[in-house]
Amino acid sequence: MNSDRARGRRYRLVLGGELGEPFGFLFEGMKMDRVAGTTVLTGSVIDQAHLHGLLQRTQELGLELISIQPADERPNETERPAC
Repeated sequence: MNSDRARGRRYRLVLGGELGEPFGFLFEGMKMDRVAGTTVLTGSVIDQAHLHGLLQRTQELGLELISIQPADERPNETERPAC
């Protein structure tokens, strides 16, 4: 089994509002930072089911999902320069 695949991929979820520490257990394994009126969750996501579970949890809490992206990529990293 590919060890990178077994560990999952790191993601960054940006949520509207600043969540308090008591909400941290709901996103177990994710680092939670509060930045300028948002909460940034960063951590390994094992598979699609895990990612969907995180998204469902934000929805159940009535949180605004501002963005989600792989944490190991820069926003324009996947774009290729025009030739």
